[in-house]
Amino acid sequence: MPAGMYGHGRNYTSLRMMRNKQNPCFLYLLFAIIITLLFVFRARQRPGIDTTLPITTSYRMHNHPSPLGRRANATILILARNSELAGVISSVKQLEDRWNKKFHYPYVFLNDEPFDANFKRRLKDLTDSQIEFGLIPIPDWVQPDWIDESIASKNREILAKQGVLYGGASITFASFLYLAVQAGSLSGTYVPSAFLKTSSNRRAQFFYRHELLTKYQFYWRVEPDVTYYCDIEYDPFLVMQDQDKLYGFTIALTEYKQTIPTLWKSVKDFMREYPQYVSPHNALDFISDDGGNSYNTCHFWSNFEIANMDLWRGEAYTKFFNFLDKKGGFHYERWGDAPVHSIAVSLLARRDQIHYFSDIGYKHDVLSNCPQGEQHRRGKCWCNPQSSHQVTNGVLEPSSCLAKYENLFR
Repeated sequence: MPAGMYGHGRNYTSLRMMRNKQNPCFLYLLFAIIITLLFVFRARQRPGIDTTLPITTSYRMHNHPSPLGRRANATILILARNSELAGVISSVKQLEDRWNKKFHYPYVFLNDEPFDANFKRRLKDLTDSQIEFGLIPIPDWVQPDWIDESIASKNREILAKQGVLYGGASITFASFLYLAVQAGSLSGTYVPSAFLKTSSNRRAQFFYRHELLTKYQFYWRVEPDVTYYCDIEYDPFLVMQDQDKLYGFTIALTEYKQTIPTLWKSVKDFMREYPQYVSPHNALDFISDDGGNSYNTCHFWSNFEIANMDLWRGEAYTKFFNFLDKKGGFHYERWGDAPVHSIAVSLLARRDQIHYFSDIGYKHDVLSNCPQGEQHRRGKCWCNPQSSHQVTNGVLEPSSCLAKYENLFR
């Protein structure tokens, strides 16, 4: 560059600097704009809440048991009968191939009668992980004296006539066991299928007190005859532990209103009487569209749960369940574990402690979750991303409540 041009550029730069020194208002204005933008951005954030959807990418390891060899205090929980052996084998084999053969988390199997030798042998052939088989104690399946069985029976007949799934006399055996496990000895009396009626929902809340589960903090509930569509290259239990999550799900949907007509009234009574247990950063907007006046029936499908049992064992949930129990809805209606758990975690926990495992491909009965986009490719999924309970051709299904969950973080 010619000397004259260089000199001219240097003089022009010096002139601009002199003008800026003479006019500091420009710098002050710029500084004020930056501060204002930062203030507006922070004001839009909810205090104390992680407004981004939880990220699990940092836990994706290849050919390693877990990050730095760490493990959570966790177990895989399966509730099943001897007659469900084929379905249990299918579920466990898929879970092992897709995930647990790299992580070796232990299993706990629970039944209302002793598991037979063939059941135990076949399951032990599928995994190198520790397996424990337990018997569910059933000392008090008789309804409390204050329950009028004639009314309870009549209500079940009404549900059956309305065509409500499991409305007539029973819930599924798995749900029965899930609601039934409680503290106590391993001795118990076998209960025939005819007695697997709605009132058994009441006892389902105590599974976390079973003696085989008391030593664990986290559990992953696995059902017979479920499908796992994708490889899981990270440890979901460590996601729960390290990100302070209390409840993880894959499917969110609506409940049959006929089965829970007075549940929300009872929940509102609880909130009025025990406001100290309701989290200030709760997920009320997931379960109610009008600020808590009514229940929109959204719940997390409890056939898949990865959860921290400290939630169920805590004072808040204990108060919550005991309060609901006294209302009689487990007997007179069909209050199940899914809406009760979902309402509890939505009110008693912070919204950012609820985690959607969007990258876990899962199906049970007709309901499924199929990962989308990069998650589908990364997990080597074999489900159709355009057809699942959550999404069909890129659009959420009307019965899905996933959008309400995601809106909690927007």
